[in-house]
Amino acid sequence: MSAVRASARELAERPCLGATACRASLPLRAIVRAADGALVVTRYGDCLSVTRDARFAHFPPEMLAFIGFPDWEDHPALRQLFTSLLMRNPPDHTRLRRLVSSAFPLPVNVIGELLGVPPEDRAQFQPLVRDVTQVLEVITPEVLATADPAAAAIRAYLMELVQRRRRDPGQDLLSALVAVEEAGDQLTEDELLTRAALLFAAGIETTTNLLANGLVALLTHASSLDGAESLRPLYETPELAVEELLRYDSPVRLVPRVTIEPVELGAVAIGAGERVVAYLGAGNRDPQRFSDPDRLVLDRSDNAPLSFGGGIHYCLGAPLARLEARIALPTLLPRYPRLALADGAVRRNSLTLKGFLRLPIQTG
Repeated sequence: MSAVRASARELAERPCLGATACRASLPLRAIVRAADGALVVTRYGDCLSVTRDARFAHFPPEMLAFIGFPDWEDHPALRQLFTSLLMRNPPDHTRLRRLVSSAFPLPVNVIGELLGVPPEDRAQFQPLVRDVTQVLEVITPEVLATADPAAAAIRAYLMELVQRRRRDPGQDLLSALVAVEEAGDQLTEDELLTRAALLFAAGIETTTNLLANGLVALLTHASSLDGAESLRPLYETPELAVEELLRYDSPVRLVPRVTIEPVELGAVAIGAGERVVAYLGAGNRDPQRFSDPDRLVLDRSDNAPLSFGGGIHYCLGAPLARLEARIALPTLLPRYPRLALADGAVRRNSLTLKGFLRLPIQTG
């Protein structure tokens, strides 16, 4: 999987910078084969098919043996990722999503509150989650040396919290996951801990990136046009504005898949067992789908960004992320009318997740 991303990086170093940058760096063909054999997909319609068509499955963990990690189950970061809902295929995925969805209601404080993590414990998870999610980008012994201890620390904390919730259930999501049962089926202890870790990580990382990317886009947009007036759609139609921010600068830039049977995609015949990488960020800037795709149009209609994936793997927390953005951004900007970007921003060096390691701002 690391080889897939390395080859993909050579083809499109920064697929979310805009249609001009994308067209300059990506091949003219909509589907191209990378040096290691993986197929790279960049057009909106093809990306949509890859995320929705069940014939494009997630990489089974057994494939890790082929990239040098036959002992993947001994690495907490790999075990947490590849046994999670995020990477499972049917029928396991169907069962786990049904159980988790029945307990899941709509950044750190929000998901911490939902899971029942005490306020004083929440701050420690931001750097831990960032370390763990490195394995979404590339898997090397050096990355695992950082990701494994972080994954083990998260799991150990959640294990102790689960034990407390078994003794004394609360009104939080973790208590609901402990108690959830459907047709006699329940989450095992290992599944419960893995699901809780995934929900926590996803609730922190992707939503944080959505808010940061969205804030930068809004402030840049306002400074290049007529200031606060250009942001009016954010307050009048926040649901449209958030969809446009998701399209314009997606917090998730790509998804990898493997075909489980032959399939035709964009008039290209793809055999079973082929690796496919769908560039969601590039698809969100596809000029064949979106008019003037490089321009931020906060009241853009007929908008359907690829940013949360699709099909059976459509992001479970998408409603929560959207809700947070619809509340946070229209509340923040009027409260600080002179808010502006400051020097020293540092982007995260990741091809999979797009966000910031550091984002200084000034309030006046």
